[in-house]
Amino acid sequence: MLGNANSFHGLGVDDLQKAREFYGETLGLKVDVLDEQNGLLTLHRPGGETTLLYRSPDLHVGNYTVLNFSVDDVDAAVDALTARGVEFLRYEGAPQDEKGIARGNGPDIAWFKDPAGHTLSVLKES
Repeated sequence: MLGNANSFHGLGVDDLQKAREFYGETLGLKVDVLDEQNGLLTLHRPGGETTLLYRSPDLHVGNYTVLNFSVDDVDAAVDALTARGVEFLRYEGAPQDEKGIARGNGPDIAWFKDPAGHTLSVLKES
């Protein structure tokens, strides 16, 4: 039934301006204002995919990763994002190095949060 349907990903945010700055300036992604009055942004992800960012005053954030960015070099991505003020998460018991990169149990991966509290990651797919 939906095999030929177009789809997109959506994330609620509590502050549209902070989301625009974080995704556009900090992460360096293209962000378009779709409808400022109603609180809608389009986030253009690498590969041509889009994410709808929408204002959600009653936002409830999950405790899982909502968006992963596959990169060629996790160390370089972590270094560049750290230089832009991104703080990487530390998980108790996870085999993370001093940069916060977990290695050895699947892809090399490092997690961080957006201003709304959503968990994102950069990872190197094997």
